[in-house]
Amino acid sequence: MRTYYCLSLFIWTYMFHTVDAIPLEEKASRDLPSKRVVDLTKDDSKMLHRTKRGWMWNQFFLLEEYTGTDTQYVGKLHTDQDKGDGNLKYILTGDGAGSLFVIDENTGDIHAAKKLDREEKSLYILRAKAIDRKTGRQVEPESEFIIKIHDINDNEPKFTKDLYTASVPEMSGVGTSVIQVTATDADDANYGNSAKVVYSILQGQPYFSVDPESGIIKTALPDMSRENREQYQVVIQAKDMGGQMGGLSGTTTVNITLTDVNNNPPRFPQSTYQFNSPESVPLGTYVGRIKADDPDVGENAEMEYSIAEGDGTDMFDVITDKDTQEGIITVKQNLDFESKMLYTLRVDASNTHPDPRFLHLGPFKDTAVVKISVEDIDEPPVFSKLYYLIEVDEDVKEGSIIGQVTAYDPDAMNNLIKYSIDRHTDMDRIFSIHSENGSIFTLKPLDRESSPWHNITITATEISEWEIHPSEHQSDNSKQSSHIPVFIRILDINDHAPEFAMYYETFVCENAKPGQLIQTVSVMDRDDPPRGHKFFFEPVPEFPLNPNFTIVDNKDNTAGIMTRKDGYSRNKMSTYLLPILIFDNDYPIQSSTGTLTIRVCACDNQGNMQSCNAEALVLSAGLSTGALIAILLCIIILLVLVVLFAALKRQRKKEPLIISKDDVRDNIVTYNDEGGGEEDTQAFDIGTLRNPEAREDSKLRRDVMPETIFQIRRTVPLWENIDVQDFIHRRLKENDSDPSAPPYDSLATYAYEGNDSIADSLSSLESLTADCNQDYDYLSDWGPRFKKLADMYGGDDSDRD
Repeated sequence: MRTYYCLSLFIWTYMFHTVDAIPLEEKASRDLPSKRVVDLTKDDSKMLHRTKRGWMWNQFFLLEEYTGTDTQYVGKLHTDQDKGDGNLKYILTGDGAGSLFVIDENTGDIHAAKKLDREEKSLYILRAKAIDRKTGRQVEPESEFIIKIHDINDNEPKFTKDLYTASVPEMSGVGTSVIQVTATDADDANYGNSAKVVYSILQGQPYFSVDPESGIIKTALPDMSRENREQYQVVIQAKDMGGQMGGLSGTTTVNITLTDVNNNPPRFPQSTYQFNSPESVPLGTYVGRIKADDPDVGENAEMEYSIAEGDGTDMFDVITDKDTQEGIITVKQNLDFESKMLYTLRVDASNTHPDPRFLHLGPFKDTAVVKISVEDIDEPPVFSKLYYLIEVDEDVKEGSIIGQVTAYDPDAMNNLIKYSIDRHTDMDRIFSIHSENGSIFTLKPLDRESSPWHNITITATEISEWEIHPSEHQSDNSKQSSHIPVFIRILDINDHAPEFAMYYETFVCENAKPGQLIQTVSVMDRDDPPRGHKFFFEPVPEFPLNPNFTIVDNKDNTAGIMTRKDGYSRNKMSTYLLPILIFDNDYPIQSSTGTLTIRVCACDNQGNMQSCNAEALVLSAGLSTGALIAILLCIIILLVLVVLFAALKRQRKKEPLIISKDDVRDNIVTYNDEGGGEEDTQAFDIGTLRNPEAREDSKLRRDVMPETIFQIRRTVPLWENIDVQDFIHRRLKENDSDPSAPPYDSLATYAYEGNDSIADSLSSLESLTADCNQDYDYLSDWGPRFKKLADMYGGDDSDRD
């Protein structure tokens, strides 16, 4: 530092333009090496004469980072107006005046009060002036000068990053550029070598090197392999002073990664692979996985598997799993243990993105042998077809065979097959199948119009040997079965006659002219002939020539009804019935007769219907409101009359005496109590019969429901000394002549027999002992009252039975 200080004093002294008048010897004798004085008074020969002011200077120099104990001397201000009597005062203003730089106002000496740093500020601009203490006036104009800070090497180089990350492909050649590092020095690059930086590598040799001037890191070894080592850490140093001893330095770390290139082919870890597969696996099933190893990564390790050759190229396939880079062996066709038990394949694994730079290293693929053994299992029956289509006419007879399905056991056992229909697909049980030979036959008639298709499922089940001989084998309930769809199409037979497509409401105007079209009719047929429908229209054979209308066949499955005469009258004929014979052209020909009802209506001049005699045909505008109300009132009156008539009829209906499920007239009520006759006075009071007045006068008939309360007729008293028999005969006569008596024969029991009857007893209790061939014809002679009994007992034996 002392050397630099002396050097700066020398430079400053050399650069002064004016010096003071002190002799050099006196100046040298002084021990003030840092004193700088500026004086502007000189003679013409050796001295400069000031014309405008007595002092001037240009600039001062000062070292940075001064570490001395005293303040650093900068320079001295002096003017020729200064007589040394202390009347002048020096004042300093500008950058750092008073804080960094201080001046002695009496002598003009300038000192640096603090340590300066060139990297913070390298140049200070100040202004100086001298004033008279007494007058306060300037003795010289204000002048400006500069203080420059000289640099010293006090800053080490610094890198732009503390940590660098870079990558370079593996197998790169020597000198391949990796990354450039940069360091900067805050010192002055224009002053000495303080800011001259040189780069060197401290760690990372012999793999990498660095250019000392540019800082570019390069590869130093050829064919570096990522598979051997992928990461490298390199330490770079930057040193100033051109790398000379004593210079300051800084370091940084560079992490370098070797990126992958496709320089390695895939390799199978083993040469042969063995897999097993059941013969019943479905197509596309995974049999096994193989994988070749590739030390590369990313797309350089991607590979594709393929079957090169072998006896199973048609039976198996290999696909590549892009996620795991495995080869998956799959089933391509159905396997059959009985046909072939072992397959051998040669599978190749090759890179999908080879690098042309490394093809000289060899083929980028490998081959392995794959052996697949087929395992035998109990397979279900196999049908001869994937599905069956059967066509049958709809008029086929019940029990007819319409088709057959066949299945076989693919196993070596070749078991028998049992056929059945899945009844969930044939709920109506229209079809059945022979369990042994698979013949399908009908159980019910078929009708295409109701069901044109029937889709059933046939099940074929193996019959194992233990089922045939259960005593010789152990029970095994595992049965193999398979199903097949059978589509039965019902073919059409022309079994339906054509008929009108709709109900036609046809009318003819009274003022119609001959040849006028009044209706076009079309027909429909439930059958579906293969050539399409073709219908014909003709008059019925019974009326080949209709005098009123003409049937015209339009040849397009429609017919037109034309008028035949001039004008029609509703008074003479309000409705015409026109029978039309319709038949098709299929075999057998079906025909039907459709009758068209034609009403005669009144029309206007344009042929629009105005009124008809039928309520079904009204004007398009409809009935008026008044007409509708009148019709409604008529309907209501009719309903009231019907209700009243029904009520009166119910009141007139009489309740029978005896109610039974059979006709009351054919029944005799039996009380099972004979009594003791007229001599048994304890069982019955015969006096009641002798005294008719003992009965209640208001008692009504029990066998007839009375319509109204009426006054019972009084008869002449006959109870005084009258015989009971005569009394009964009189009552019988009254009942016969009574208009309110039932209109049919009835039996009234009075609990008194009277004298013996010449007809004997009519009770059927004695019929068991009587002659079975007893003649009851005499009952017919008793009159109409006994006609029913005569019919009952006077008939044939079969009737009596």
